[in-house]
Amino acid sequence: MRYDYIVVGAGSAGAIVASRLSEDPTVSVLLLEGGPDYPDFDNLPDDVKYGYSTGTDLAVEDRHDWGYTARVSDNYEATSLPETEENLEDRMLRMPRGKITGGTSSINGQIFLRGLTHDFELWESMGIQGWDYESVLPYFRKLETDTNFGGDFHGKEGPIVAHRFPESKWTAPQKGFEAACRSLGYPYTADLNLPDANGVGPFPCNNPRGIRMSTALGYLAPARHRLNLTIKANCRVERFILDRSRISSVQVESNGELFTADSEIFVLSAGSLANPRILMHSGIGPADHLQDHGLTTLVNLPGVGDNLRDHPQNFVNATVTDVESLDTTAPRLQVGLRFTATDSDMPDDMLMWMCSYATDGDYRDLIPSLQPTEIEKNITGIQITISLYLATSKGSVRLRSSNPSDMPNITLNLLKTDTDVDKMADGVRIASSIMDNTELAEIVRQRTSPTDEILSSDRSLYSWLRANTTTGNHLTSTCAMGSDSNPMTVVDNRCKVLGVDNLYIADASVMPECVRANTNTTTMMVGERVANFLS
Repeated sequence: MRYDYIVVGAGSAGAIVASRLSEDPTVSVLLLEGGPDYPDFDNLPDDVKYGYSTGTDLAVEDRHDWGYTARVSDNYEATSLPETEENLEDRMLRMPRGKITGGTSSINGQIFLRGLTHDFELWESMGIQGWDYESVLPYFRKLETDTNFGGDFHGKEGPIVAHRFPESKWTAPQKGFEAACRSLGYPYTADLNLPDANGVGPFPCNNPRGIRMSTALGYLAPARHRLNLTIKANCRVERFILDRSRISSVQVESNGELFTADSEIFVLSAGSLANPRILMHSGIGPADHLQDHGLTTLVNLPGVGDNLRDHPQNFVNATVTDVESLDTTAPRLQVGLRFTATDSDMPDDMLMWMCSYATDGDYRDLIPSLQPTEIEKNITGIQITISLYLATSKGSVRLRSSNPSDMPNITLNLLKTDTDVDKMADGVRIASSIMDNTELAEIVRQRTSPTDEILSSDRSLYSWLRANTTTGNHLTSTCAMGSDSNPMTVVDNRCKVLGVDNLYIADASVMPECVRANTNTTTMMVGERVANFLS
């Protein structure tokens, strides 16, 4: 069968594209997903079903994670960072990516922040027309049902339900964090999804009644009955097959068998890490890199796999006066602070938040089946996360070999520039002052990391940053949208791949810069826009 549309990847944006396109009963849509599919809500595994209202949000099972790893940096150019033996450049990080219908919206932290007006103004300044805030706002509204706010800036009929935890439900660490931020002069903001909202306030979350509202639930569930929508799970796309400037089919592996599927139009929505791999194995990408792996270049696009952006993170930890008072069944995140780094010329480029409890290891590595009583055994205190939400450092995604089954080589290049180092250091110092604030005195026993000794000099703090900075798992921009004059542009302002007549990309990889917000909501907006372009 030849389809009108084939969508590769049923993730945060791909599920939206397939759902919206199939609203037209005269077209046929095939949605390919590399991971499993759970059509019935009752059979949805707990690690996917439940959000930040229970302890089961702490990890994701391996069967729902692609298993990517990434190198922190290939080398450090930032002069601020001292060379020390304990701060190795080849540190590797786990990069969880959703291998399931709904993609990473099925495993993420459910913080429902939009990109800021500043972000879309920046995109427009790069020569990208039609992506200013006024142009994207209708699609943000279209995808949401905001249960707290209405008016011109919020939707009331969208598939994704957003809410904020009321102050009466905040845990003690969240209340203390909010009060400490206000005591330092940061304003209170009830709605962090207003244009350019900053200050401290409740996070919008897409986990109503503790259920993780992924695009699989919000978009695919009500569309599954459509006869013109076919969803095939456990189908990993290897490459597109090009005939001159058009794609004729897609090559797919499923249970060890290969097959091809034909379509008039293809939409690639496999994410910022998989998209470059699929494109390069299709002969679309940087010619010199493809040649290194013996691959024929059909469309020379140097920007494929380049410009990888992220939100680098670090943590301020403290022990507490009463560990048993920390409620591990309560939401882990409720309140956040958006602010501008000291002396920064980019407004609202930092975000931090309090974790209601911290464990003795990376929470993503905990066993998913842990019950709350078992989780409590690992509780060490509380933690403030500091994240640089507009980093200048750029990473890359490159092929490991000519075998399409091999994972790509991923380099994040976290804190590669002095600007990023200085901003992260500023954020850690501010977070430390919040943790030491009298508003948290009844909760905090002692700040344990970074210590006062580490904070005593730039050199010691920068060394600590190099050893401890990690990924925010907000990966974007490896197939960036851009102007015709930019040689690194991969897609035009309608998200069509340059040099290929019938291939579009719809996900976070098309963002020219990482937005100053958790990326999932903006990724959903991209899905809505691409579906509109194609309708």
